[in-house]
Amino acid sequence: MTSKEKVALMVQVADDMKAEGIETLDVRKKTSIADYFVVCTGTNDRQISAIADEVEKKMREHKERPSRTEGDNSGWVLQDYGDVVLHIMRDEQRQFYDLETLWKTMQPDQNLA
Repeated sequence: MTSKEKVALMVQVADDMKAEGIETLDVRKKTSIADYFVVCTGTNDRQISAIADEVEKKMREHKERPSRTEGDNSGWVLQDYGDVVLHIMRDEQRQFYDLETLWKTMQPDQNLA
């Protein structure tokens, strides 16, 4: 799967699972750790886990597995698929860390151009 196909599938699954505030951040010119971040909000740990489980299930159907998953029952689950990283957060964590503002305001890395 291409990174854009991964993003589209993650966004679709998150939307189907009633995640809120789904956003895709293109970080290709800002970091070498990933091409895209998908960020969304779950209303509680149970919903966050359900979204994470369903994304992983659908990605496995396409022979994609996360290289790591972190944060079960912590209010923030991260799934790293190499070129795409999925962040599913409770609203409190999302507001506190504000990944969208951090990555949108970060200047491009000249070494990545």
